[in-house]
Amino acid sequence: MHYSVVFTIKRLWLILAVSMVVMFGTLLYFGNQIYHDKPPIPLSVESSQGQQLYSKKSIERGQNVWQSLGGMQRGSIWGHGSYLAPDWSADWLRREVLFLLDHYAARKHGKNFESLNDVEKDILIAEHKMEIRSNTYSHETGTLTLSRERIQAIKKTQAHYKSIFQNNGNEASKKLRENYAFAKSLNLPDADVHDLSAFFFWTSWGASTNRPGDVITYTNNWPHEPLIDNKPSSSLFLWTFLSIAFLLSGIGLIVWFYAKQFDEWRDDVVPEGGVPQDDLFSNIKPTPSMKATAKYFWVVTLLFGLQVVLGVITAHYTVEGQHFFGIPLAEIMPYTLTRTWHTQLGIFWIATAWLAAGLYFAPLISGHEPKFQRFGINFLFTCLLTIVLGSFVGQWLGVKQFFDDLTLNFWFGHQGYEYVDLGRFWQIFLSIGLVLWLLLVVRALWPAIKTENNKSLIWLLLISSTSIGLLYFAGLMWGQNTHISVMEYWRWWVVHLWVEGVFEVFATTIISYIFVKMGLLRSSTAVVAVLFATIIFLSGGVLGTFHHLYFSGTPIGVVALGAVFSALEVVPLAVVGFEAYNHVKVEKQAKWYDNYYWPFLFLGAVLFWNLFGAGVLGFLINPPLALYYMQGLNTTATHGHAALFGVYGMLGIGLMLMCLKGLTNNSLWEGKWLKYSFWSLNIGLLLMLVLSLLPIGLLQTYQSYSNSYYAARSAEFMHSDLIEWLVWGRVPGDVLFGFGVLFFMYFMYRLYFGKAK
Repeated sequence: MHYSVVFTIKRLWLILAVSMVVMFGTLLYFGNQIYHDKPPIPLSVESSQGQQLYSKKSIERGQNVWQSLGGMQRGSIWGHGSYLAPDWSADWLRREVLFLLDHYAARKHGKNFESLNDVEKDILIAEHKMEIRSNTYSHETGTLTLSRERIQAIKKTQAHYKSIFQNNGNEASKKLRENYAFAKSLNLPDADVHDLSAFFFWTSWGASTNRPGDVITYTNNWPHEPLIDNKPSSSLFLWTFLSIAFLLSGIGLIVWFYAKQFDEWRDDVVPEGGVPQDDLFSNIKPTPSMKATAKYFWVVTLLFGLQVVLGVITAHYTVEGQHFFGIPLAEIMPYTLTRTWHTQLGIFWIATAWLAAGLYFAPLISGHEPKFQRFGINFLFTCLLTIVLGSFVGQWLGVKQFFDDLTLNFWFGHQGYEYVDLGRFWQIFLSIGLVLWLLLVVRALWPAIKTENNKSLIWLLLISSTSIGLLYFAGLMWGQNTHISVMEYWRWWVVHLWVEGVFEVFATTIISYIFVKMGLLRSSTAVVAVLFATIIFLSGGVLGTFHHLYFSGTPIGVVALGAVFSALEVVPLAVVGFEAYNHVKVEKQAKWYDNYYWPFLFLGAVLFWNLFGAGVLGFLINPPLALYYMQGLNTTATHGHAALFGVYGMLGIGLMLMCLKGLTNNSLWEGKWLKYSFWSLNIGLLLMLVLSLLPIGLLQTYQSYSNSYYAARSAEFMHSDLIEWLVWGRVPGDVLFGFGVLFFMYFMYRLYFGKAK
């Protein structure tokens, strides 16, 4: 390049530092706003005559009951959670309003609401919508006062919930339990049903009641519910179109920059003297601690296989809620549990692959094997296995209602929050394990600060490793009775910033260092590229966290920032073709390229899924107006599967294969099994998305827009013939994907237990 690389690196470090201070400062500032503007929890919910229906204690205890049942893995709240059972906030709202309208229809017309003609319905809705939307909460007394008629509607709604959370209801209730994939044995005591109803009512109240002095609800008018005129606000329209404008502008600028620099970049990317014709990477002898990481990769493989099995069972429950092909499996492992384990295993095996890669590459990079490093890695491995098994047992006990004490469930059972479902004890244990991992990586990397020429890459590795070790602690920022808006704020620090943020910086830095070590990439170019990519990715990604919080009881400023910065997250994905072209062009210049063909191809697949899964499918749902109708539908599952496995899973497998290259006998590598696995996994995932998840999500979106969000999540719609046929449409993709996992497992078996030719 024709500019000073030293000056550029310093400038990039400065930009990165300043941008992160600004971004995290803004994130914390609006977190404080969420604390202040969250929907209040009344001390008492009572009638105008002073009769108490619910107390703050019952609402908070109801949240704990919901958590013990699996929480977000059993339906959703404010759109966050699983897709099979209803969104309880929207479901309660629709049922309460209908009971109320039935009362007024009977009094005015002598018949129920559904029997009225369209004109009569519209008049009745217009007359009584403000009874729901008006804010009658008193900040001075902490009392929420409701009309006698509304109290009666709430009691009828509670009676409906009693019929489905207890196993002695009528046939209609039993059918709903089956459609919601409730185990037949689920039978809550009356006190739990009362408190659970209190919590569901409160989340519905926050979604249907205007903020003080405003015309939009605490959840920014979500969900779409025509019966109370809940519809998108003007702010959602404004920030949706601005997000699109920012996306197009950002793509235009970055493509122009890459196009301008591309010729210089292409000429400068290869090290001086050209690509080495000897495999420099293969001459490295694994240290004892590097060899100790092999067991981690075996666990990754087994957890990956188990996740797929649980995914198949979970998907089948959406058709046959209480059975698995006629077997009453739900009595042992109900939908809530299999989905919990399925989502948690995805995080566990992907994170384990990345963590093991860090432990493997740290001594390789520094050339230093710290004392007792192997012991530390083995000890950490034992801790991680204990966490996985212990948390799984605890979640099974929690969902099966073995914990009479809800506090005991919070600590050792099912915490109820998606992706951080494990009990608080196991969560703390994992946090400590990550600190131990950080110490092991840093003590192995530290000598490289003095000896390595690539100090910027080493510092990026150290910073991203530190972030991985410490950022998970954000999941400890809520307690058993923390307000759900506050909990959601911190939960997405873990899910978005930890999984989707710093892990990606960590992986990108390691891969770039590998390419430098292999002689495929000039060191100065790698540093500039990684710093530049980190700045662009995190500048959008940190505040892009807010796109998960549009409708979680947050102020409108969160919508504005989430819309703009989540659009900017997509911008760097528009130029992945440039990166792919560069890497393939350089890699193929090496005669030994074929030795790393499959690890490189798995890493290369990340580029496609980054663009399609994270970019296209992510932006499909991220703008405020789109997410208003799509939140918690199968469009989210489409993006989630494509991004979590397509990007982070493929990245984990690619890193794992690079490590295995140095840990195993290369003569035992059988490329055909990796070939079968690679194409089966990628084609299977694509078929799963386009034949099932995406069509279901789009049909739900149409229903959500044309009718109501309640209708899009209702049992009647989700178990209609068309939707169930589309669920069966997953079979070709699921089967092919399953074979991909089996091929990979067989490759691992042959790699370790096969005979050299």
